[in-house]
Amino acid sequence: MSNHYFDPKLKIFSLNSNKPLAKKIADAVGVELGKSEVRKFSDGEIQINIEQSIRGSHVYLIQSTSNPVNDHLMELLIMIDALKRASAQTINIVMPYYGYARQDRKARSREPITSKLVADMLETAGATRLLTLDLHAAQIQGFFDIPVDHLMAAPLLANYFIDHGYEGDDVVVVSPDHGGVTRARKLAENLKSPIAIIDKRRPKANVAEVMNIIGEVKGKKCVIIDDMIDTAGTITLAAEALKEKGATEVVACCTHPVLSGPAIDRINNSSIEKLIITDSILLPEEKKSDKIEIVSVAELMGDAIKRIHENKPVSPLFEKKRK
Repeated sequence: MSNHYFDPKLKIFSLNSNKPLAKKIADAVGVELGKSEVRKFSDGEIQINIEQSIRGSHVYLIQSTSNPVNDHLMELLIMIDALKRASAQTINIVMPYYGYARQDRKARSREPITSKLVADMLETAGATRLLTLDLHAAQIQGFFDIPVDHLMAAPLLANYFIDHGYEGDDVVVVSPDHGGVTRARKLAENLKSPIAIIDKRRPKANVAEVMNIIGEVKGKKCVIIDDMIDTAGTITLAAEALKEKGATEVVACCTHPVLSGPAIDRINNSSIEKLIITDSILLPEEKKSDKIEIVSVAELMGDAIKRIHENKPVSPLFEKKRK
């Protein structure tokens, strides 16, 4: 490996959720992935074996808690316990996608706050730090009593759009709901473009209803930005609404391609011309589409790991970076 990292105390391990991204992150840092094995007993119990000494090491453990969420979460908790009992000095969780993040408050009576429960479980297991990307709600950082480094994919997405000619006044960055306005504004600043907001009412979970558009989109190229796309109902209805209001072209982007259920069919049959995603969640072969393009977060997360390990500030990674 040409860019071999000098400190033998830094070790990177991967569990099963996104091995290709873990390999890219390890390459970006300049270390080999640690040797470990995840197996299942016949009754479904997870067994983990770490196949090298990690005594006194600073371990960075890569795992997105994506589908199947509960399996990936249990793998993570069991691995943290194994690392703790094997005398790792620090256990740094690198979680590009934080599952259960949508359950971040009590929206109705007798509802759990599951993202807080997940934070408690990670800490109880022995995690000493969390490095994550585009949390569904920024306040989830406050659910932890350990340091949380919260990276943003907006600069990477901005670079993609600038490289493909989407900038200036003929582009409008669109937030598909009120909650994503800050995210849209951040991208719009990078693209030097105005923003629009879609005001929608959601009658029940995973059912979206587009109402009206705040902002001028007629004759413009629209870039819809969201933190995650799950069933793609919101984003495809948003695209139709923008087209009806005279948008010349609609492209969409998100950090986390959850893409469950009818999502791929909906995107393929929608007026969205392109969907730009990151590799925070592994996109399986059956979900690949000619409309989908992937921007990797490996270098961003690799940079963050090196900075954390060397006690350097992570804040420069929030700037818009040019290649």
